[in-house]
Amino acid sequence: MFDVSNKNILITGATSGIGRESALALAKMGANITFIARNKLKAENLLNDINKISNGQNSFIIADLSSQKDIKTASEDYMNKNISLDVLLNNAGLINFKRKVTIDGFEETFAINHLAYFSLTNLLLDKIKESSSSRIINVSSGAHQFVKRMNFDDIQSEKSYKPFQVYGYTKLANILFTKKLSSILKNEKITVNCLHPGVVGTSFGQNNSNNINKILSFIAKPFMRTSEKGAETSIYLCSSSDVSNISGQYFYNCKLAKISKWAQNEEDAEQLWNISAKLTGIS
Repeated sequence: MFDVSNKNILITGATSGIGRESALALAKMGANITFIARNKLKAENLLNDINKISNGQNSFIIADLSSQKDIKTASEDYMNKNISLDVLLNNAGLINFKRKVTIDGFEETFAINHLAYFSLTNLLLDKIKESSSSRIINVSSGAHQFVKRMNFDDIQSEKSYKPFQVYGYTKLANILFTKKLSSILKNEKITVNCLHPGVVGTSFGQNNSNNINKILSFIAKPFMRTSEKGAETSIYLCSSSDVSNISGQYFYNCKLAKISKWAQNEEDAEQLWNISAKLTGIS
């Protein structure tokens, strides 16, 4: 049985939406929650809310996950805590309606939605391996079916930038990363899984200040699920004993779900891993 009580869980993108609901729910179960946030005020507010319902050792780390330097510093900050890392929930994500470039020169959606997962996980992997049983969970999306195979010829979307297509590529990347990492760790006591949270009515996408986002939110709102509902599969994968021996899989509504044939392409998973390692300098 995988009991999260007193286990140490690290969450990205926890100050709003499904990340916040996941953090609160896991804290109620007795887990010690550490989360990475960019905004200190939001981080302090969340920590206060967690501490109201938990007697655990809870804390936050301030970092901008669009910056590889910040990701490295955040991983070092966690390592310096001298505590185990039993569960890593990679949840942070965004969609941009216009192409933006990070301080490292990467297209921002790709940088946060994929490269941050890749870098943070790999930088913390030795710490994760120290636990007798640990889990890595990557929040992906059904949006991976918006696209066919990864567009390796334009991985930074310099030639063409279509918001939902770019977002779809990053969510496809999450699944390919999950499958490749699971394969690499097959002889370790670590499971790696990913999930589709559903279409959730959260602050996701509100980083875009134009009217398109408002129109899309208005149209889609009747079909959206709450943050609490959207967080259920993340919480399930973090805490349930049902998935203790399952790795490399994709879940929706706390059940195994189908993925596109492109998300099962081992050659693409290998190529994406090699490109990510080259871009981040992390092998």
